[in-house]
Amino acid sequence: MTASRGELKYEGKAKRVYATANPHEYVVEYKDDATAFNGVKKAQIMGKGAINNAITAHLFPQLEAAGVPTHFIELLSPTEQRVRAVTIIPVEVIVRNVAAGSFSKRLGVEEGTTLSRPVVEYCYKSDALGDPLINTDTAVALGWATPEQLSRIRELALNVQAFLVPYFAARGVRLIDFKLEFGTLADGTVVLADEISPDTCRFWDATTNEKMDKDRFRRDLGGVEDAYAEMLRRVTAPGANG
Repeated sequence: MTASRGELKYEGKAKRVYATANPHEYVVEYKDDATAFNGVKKAQIMGKGAINNAITAHLFPQLEAAGVPTHFIELLSPTEQRVRAVTIIPVEVIVRNVAAGSFSKRLGVEEGTTLSRPVVEYCYKSDALGDPLINTDTAVALGWATPEQLSRIRELALNVQAFLVPYFAARGVRLIDFKLEFGTLADGTVVLADEISPDTCRFWDATTNEKMDKDRFRRDLGGVEDAYAEMLRRVTAPGANG
């Protein structure tokens, strides 16, 4: 583990990205900072950065083995990982299995309604605009992604869904929906360049439907730290498929 932080390349709501001596690699640091409603609500969730880092570092090698290329190289510390340098495609992908959150509000669908097939939605990655919902025509017309990149992103996002749904089901967790970001390597290869965590996924207990994700913070449900810790325990528990 030789990577060390260089110049701060980017700081987002939950992570910092640093250059390294190797131009093809970055160091990602996970933060305890939590935001909701486009930054209107802010707080810190103690231990969140380490938990999200650990969950992502546990899952990404398994996604790689399942045919999903990622930026992940190795875990460096409880809150840091070494990753491949990418250029982020400013189109966020949301995959929904069950109606919840903004989907339910926007379409008047009762939260908890199981969708007959996965629904893939796209947002423009812009904190200033609140990550507005877009379609693929908009992304191409405004030069945010090519048709080929969007096709590959959709394919990979659905591959992630196909892997994660049974993975979490084996651990007593329903994967309600999740958000992903992708980037391109220097040779143009599209890779998953994000995290899989209670920040970016909705997780419900399979028996009680208790929320085990960031919605506990968004909705002031309490028990936020306990929910994150429980998700780490379930994700990394021995048995099932890894």
